[in-house]
Amino acid sequence: MGMFRKHKETQAKGPAMPRGVRAYAIGDVHGCLAELERLLDRIAEDCREYSGQTRLIFIGDLVDRGPDSAGVVRRLRLGPLPCDRQAFLMGNHEEAMIAIYDGDLDSLGGWLTYGGIETLESYGLDRPEIFRVGADLPRRMREVIPADDIAFLRRFEDQVRFGDYLFVHAGIRPGVPLDEQDTYDLRWIRGEFLDDEASDHGVVVVHGHTITQEPETRINRIGIDTGCYSSGRLTAVVLEGTSRRFLTT
Repeated sequence: MGMFRKHKETQAKGPAMPRGVRAYAIGDVHGCLAELERLLDRIAEDCREYSGQTRLIFIGDLVDRGPDSAGVVRRLRLGPLPCDRQAFLMGNHEEAMIAIYDGDLDSLGGWLTYGGIETLESYGLDRPEIFRVGADLPRRMREVIPADDIAFLRRFEDQVRFGDYLFVHAGIRPGVPLDEQDTYDLRWIRGEFLDDEASDHGVVVVHGHTITQEPETRINRIGIDTGCYSSGRLTAVVLEGTSRRFLTT
């Protein structure tokens, strides 16, 4: 059995990418460098037979939970990467990491419990020190995390649009115009967005943030967070014309 599964390609009238453009959007990586490398290799191979323009979008949450957030950030910051252009979206985990780095102690406990410990370990801090330094942790982060890594994360965008597809980390708030969406919703929303399977948002929203066993396709959204840090499955959706297909490690 091969390393990758190629889900059935669907083709129908409806949402479309611009003519001559193919997009690859990768779900939540969460520190899983080995799976990321395999998926990037597969995307590079897939790109070679396409003569149009290619776009690579990372849907956010590169860090936390998995074993090598430092390696993932360094790999993506330094490249090389497949596709003609790349875009990186800000996830709630990048937001939290930057907040702690900047001294937000109110968010410290929450971040450590949902993946921050693993990120700090990947940068060379051990657990006894993490808990020992307490309120001094932001200073230690500034000592061990390369400033270039943080500068890279700070440049992440909140949304990218190609054709009839809008790429965000978590989702959008139904009923709110796309240009009036709140940053918190784009990075954190769940229930109100996921439960609304009927609204026409004017775009199909491609998102991560909420784990599903398989890529999730609805009329108004496509979810591509397949929980790589626990499942070993890192997923990309490939969008071209009116077709869509998935690559999953």
